[in-house]
Amino acid sequence: MEAEVAGAVAQFGVAGLIGWMWLAERRSAAARERQLAEAHEALTRERASLDALLSTVNANTRAMVGVEGAVRDLSGAIERLRSASGGRASGRATGPAPARYTGPR
Repeated sequence: MEAEVAGAVAQFGVAGLIGWMWLAERRSAAARERQLAEAHEALTRERASLDALLSTVNANTRAMVGVEGAVRDLSGAIERLRSASGGRASGRATGPAPARYTGPR
């Protein structure tokens, strides 16, 4: 015990000790509340960032699906032109069509 606490306990007795303990508990509870409020604010900020990130990922996924569809359509048009020209079209041969993206599972 610190000297001033011991002096207060000696001067005020058990009631002083109980009062001092109550004040110490209130101070620690206030500090705990402050820490919880700061943690809550940080989580709220991070949630907003996470929502923005997920929105961006979803938009990028939609864009990639659109690009894949356009590439597939273009590939089909090239194949139709090649077939219509009787196979005389020059250029590199295409392999099997790429696997189609069906979205998240």
